[in-house]
Amino acid sequence: MAEEKRKTPKLDELEKGAWPSFVKEIKSAAEKNPMANDLLGQLERSYEEKIGHWKHGGIVGVLGYGGGVIGRYSDLPEEFPNVSHFHTIRINQPAGWFYTSDVLRKLCDIWERHGSGLTNMHGSTGDMIFLGTKTDELEPTFSELTELGFDLGGSGSDVRTPSCCCGKARCEWACYDTMALTYFLTMHYQDELHRPAFPYKWKFKMSGCPNDCVASVARADMSIIGTWRDDIQIDKKAVTEYAESGLNIQRDVVGNCPSKCMEWDGKELKIDNKACVKCMHCINAMPKALAPGKDRGACILIGAKAPIVEGALLSSVLVPFIKLEPPYNELIDLVDKIHEVWSENGKNRERVGEFIQRVGMGNFLEAIGVEPVPEMVAHPRENPYVFYEEYFEEDDEGSGEQEEDK
Repeated sequence: MAEEKRKTPKLDELEKGAWPSFVKEIKSAAEKNPMANDLLGQLERSYEEKIGHWKHGGIVGVLGYGGGVIGRYSDLPEEFPNVSHFHTIRINQPAGWFYTSDVLRKLCDIWERHGSGLTNMHGSTGDMIFLGTKTDELEPTFSELTELGFDLGGSGSDVRTPSCCCGKARCEWACYDTMALTYFLTMHYQDELHRPAFPYKWKFKMSGCPNDCVASVARADMSIIGTWRDDIQIDKKAVTEYAESGLNIQRDVVGNCPSKCMEWDGKELKIDNKACVKCMHCINAMPKALAPGKDRGACILIGAKAPIVEGALLSSVLVPFIKLEPPYNELIDLVDKIHEVWSENGKNRERVGEFIQRVGMGNFLEAIGVEPVPEMVAHPRENPYVFYEEYFEEDDEGSGEQEEDK
């Protein structure tokens, strides 16, 4: 039996204009789903009172899993009973977000049977997001998802669902196989993904080249960004064709190089590869003429996050270059050392980037056994009164010699 449609004059305003409206989609779902109908009512109330009426319910688990379901409860359960529980389910997406239309239909069918029918493709973590169901529907939903071949994603203080760009599947600039690494990390860290045991969340994001199409440098605790360490490949004939077709190479390519490592004399393009910072601008501007070098791998960065506690952080270089090929032992050893040090010493709800800020990069590197390199330096130090371990060691040796002379 269909329920009476909620009156939503304030939400109706959001349907006006040229852009698609989420209100229109919720109204469409509300035609046959009482949860979506009550959602409209509660949302309208929030707009009227300028108060959010959702209570955060922490993590709601399914059998054997501590992560994957985000608890949501209404603080107006008597007035909007169909959204008294409105839990969000994260579903581990396929690497690169490749789906068949048949699988998408089956996923939507599962959600219409057990939830509100509302989805978010995709959340910032990368997962498919199923928005809104009751506690009693969690186990049946999980059962049908696993039968279809899908698993719950991460939520809470655990490894969040690893995500990546399409990599070598569709992009000629990919410097390593992002999808293969994403699948490997997802399988390797199953326990850490489903059973929260860290101080706070940990995100892997894989980008195949410095274009960083998944914005890992701004959002991931560990950004793995493809790069190369030999010379940019140049097709001289194609460069000439770009010039003859009207591209102003001096202004639009050479003039925009951040490290000023390029020269163009009207006939030949020269690149000082030792000064190149791998920004990809020239390659993006002339994709038929330039390409990443052949000696390809990745740069590993650490510590990005959104502004929740102490403001946003961009990730910092940790390993300037690493070959990423199965079985990925070098990468796993590094990650496990970081997890051990952070889990042992991190504060509650302290991301690894905040932890590094608190203890200092030098102490962090020493704890995980990584030697400092120039690529880690974001800018020259501002405090000249910095002493190195070698300074104190030499001083101690000198003191000993003076004692002997006495």
